[in-house]
Amino acid sequence: MSEFLEAAPELEVGQGAVAELPPIERMRAEVWALAWPVILSFALDSILGLAAMLMVGRLGAEAVGAVGLATQILGAVRAGIAAVGTGAVALVARYIGAGDRDSAEESLKQAVLFGVMVSTVIALPVIAFATPLMALFQVKGRMAVMGARYLQVVMLAEPFQGVFLMCAASLRGAGDTRTPLWIGGIIDVLAIVLNYVLIFGKFGFPALGVDGSAFATLIAIAIGGMLFFWALSLDDMVLNFRWRKLWPDFGLGWRILRVGNPAAIEQLVIQFGFVAYVAFVASYGDKEVAAYFIGVRILALSFLPGFGFSAAAATLVGQGLGAGQKEFSRRAGWVSSRMAMLLMSALGLLFVIFAWQIAALFIDDRQVIAYTVVFMYSLAAAQPLMAADWTFTGALRGAGDSKFPLYGSLAGFYGMRLFLTIIIAWHHWPIVWIWWSLLADYIVRATVKTWRFHSGRWMSIRV
Repeated sequence: MSEFLEAAPELEVGQGAVAELPPIERMRAEVWALAWPVILSFALDSILGLAAMLMVGRLGAEAVGAVGLATQILGAVRAGIAAVGTGAVALVARYIGAGDRDSAEESLKQAVLFGVMVSTVIALPVIAFATPLMALFQVKGRMAVMGARYLQVVMLAEPFQGVFLMCAASLRGAGDTRTPLWIGGIIDVLAIVLNYVLIFGKFGFPALGVDGSAFATLIAIAIGGMLFFWALSLDDMVLNFRWRKLWPDFGLGWRILRVGNPAAIEQLVIQFGFVAYVAFVASYGDKEVAAYFIGVRILALSFLPGFGFSAAAATLVGQGLGAGQKEFSRRAGWVSSRMAMLLMSALGLLFVIFAWQIAALFIDDRQVIAYTVVFMYSLAAAQPLMAADWTFTGALRGAGDSKFPLYGSLAGFYGMRLFLTIIIAWHHWPIVWIWWSLLADYIVRATVKTWRFHSGRWMSIRV
């Protein structure tokens, strides 16, 4: 494997043009200043997911499974958009570190253009083949029908989702993590209200059930994309969206995609692996499927520090390399990982202590609650490993080293989790054994990515 991304030229920075970075002694404060808005932003997203799942849970286990399975496919679909977002963070952070705002804004514009194009191209076949895609999970009847219809409606929002994700990624690369927070907060609150109104039929609207949750998501995401365009027109923003010459620059677009492609491949392959993983879970029954998705929603709250510190590491590592200060970048990665491990472990412990009470909020079925509790235990045990995995993934991607996280994730998921799941399902061993296979997955991921960052080879990557 080459250690360099060879086709794109290195950033050209004039002497003395680099941005002034904060003192390295204040790294913890800088990491936290970038991380907390991302943590809060994803917390609001998780609260939205929890609220929607609570409301859908009142419709029964089939409805929970339908939304969960459709969301699994949606995650695979967004892998293509992830490629553009990862590349945008790396390029924007480097240009900001180098003091080149014009190039950073051009990268933002091209990221949005390519994000919309990629999301639209992917969304159309998913809408057309939603029913066969649901069949991949080996589910039939009402769950399959509800899931396919949910997927078709939500996919209509993907072009707006492309705008939302690319603007948020570019701003975070520039060091602005607060604008994505307040815009995300607005649409999360809106989505919760719309879910309540459209699922249960309030204020004169018809009760649409699972379809209502899908339409709520569509409306909220569309409004979020428009809010980002408005925010990026303000004079005091760290970046502005340039509407002039609004056509694709395939040279810059290729650079963005080339940095982000390994991240997209990682997300796509892992999500397809999750299709197989969930299919094995579904072979045990509807209650096990419901427990899996409820557990993921609950434990998503403990993942939040990982998202925040991953974003902080990506921004600071990229800006440090753009400014030519490699030690700054190295310190940013290690500090971010330690802070993430501390907070994620604490939240995981909290969820273990109150596992049964929390699970009981989502569904009345005692067997589903019991399965959910054991799944929560397994995810909680993996929290320190997840913290290392996500934070070093962010640091490496911020440096433009997006291939190595791909290798680590594939080794952990396919080499351990899915392999063990196949063996467990083949022998019809208890479902809780499948829950615990994820611990082996994250041991591999965390080890591989920590080693890579420690090696320092990411410092030579060119974007």
